[in-house]
Order: sequence, then structure tokens, then C-alpha cells
Amino acid sequence: MTAAGMPSQTLTARMRRTLDATYLAGGALGAAAVLAIALLMIWQTLMRLAGHSTGAANDIVAWLAAAAAFLTMAHAFKHGDFVRVTVLIERLSAGPRRAFEILSLVLGVVATGYLAWWACATTWESWRFNDIAQGLLPLPMWIPQSSFAVGALLLLVAVVDELVLVSLGAEPTYVRLTRERHAAGDYSSDL
Repeated sequence: MTAAGMPSQTLTARMRRTLDATYLAGGALGAAAVLAIALLMIWQTLMRLAGHSTGAANDIVAWLAAAAAFLTMAHAFKHGDFVRVTVLIERLSAGPRRAFEILSLVLGVVATGYLAWWACATTWESWRFNDIAQGLLPLPMWIPQSSFAVGALLLLVAVVDELVLVSLGAEPTYVRLTRERHAAGDYSSDL
């Protein structure tokens, strides 16, 4: 039992649902950014055909592209959609393979921790110094940079999540979900 009187399995299941929902929300926000890019580009084309200036549309598209890339990283990582070089790991037996996965995830935590630290530091400095975008839209830079910081933090949480799962003996989520996709005949992520 936990301090709140709740069985630890219930707490673990709740945490798992919360983490998975958070990764999905990041993916959904990234997808919404892609949709916004498409709509903005259609609008920009129509405005140009009508002889109107589209102003800062290119700046907004660039910020949305960055948001789409960074907000979706955790979801992509957990679902096996990141590029992984598996030539070596596929040839290892179960024990060494697990050790290699753990080592890889530890290195991933260090790398994503470094990324998240600097993403947050850069965003914080932009806010602190009231850094303004240099393009046609004088927007405070911390606003578009926030998607970079949030995406990097989500990826860090996802990699730590995988490290904990694999360290406790579970199969990596990205391996399991890729195998399930392949069993269903879906190889679209492998292209």
C-alpha cells in the first residue's frame, strides 16, 4: 500500500496511463502544428493569388515546423518510430541484449537530458531578456521556443520511462509496439 492507502499496482497503472496520455498529447499537438502549417500555406497561396501580402506567414510556418518536430519526439520514440540501428543488438542473446539496451538508454538519458537542459535554458533566457523575433512578426522568442523546451522535456521523460521499464525486466515499449505493428502487417514506419 502507498501512503495514500492506494495499492501500488493501481498507482503504477495510473502513472502508466498518465505518461502514455502525455506522449499522445504531445503527438497530437505536433500533428495539429502540421495541420496549421497546411492551412496557413493554403491561406498564404490564396492571399498571394488575390494580390495581398502574407506578411509573417513564413515565420509562423517555421515555428510550427519546429513545434511539430519537437512535440512529437516522445510519442515517436515510444512507438519505435525513431531510427534505431539494430544490426548488433539483434544478434545478441537475451542477457547481453538487455544490458546493451540499458546502456543505450542510459546514454539516451544523458543526451536527452543535455538537450532538455539547453532547450529550457535558451527559452528561459529569451523570456528573461525579452528577446524578440527578428522576422516580420515581432513575437517574444520564448513563445515559439517553448515547444522546443516542452518537446525536449517530454523526450527526456520518455527515455527515462523506457530505462526504468527495461531495468525492471520489461521488453522495451518501442520493440513491443513495432513487433505488434509488423504482426498486423503494418510496415509503414519502416519505409
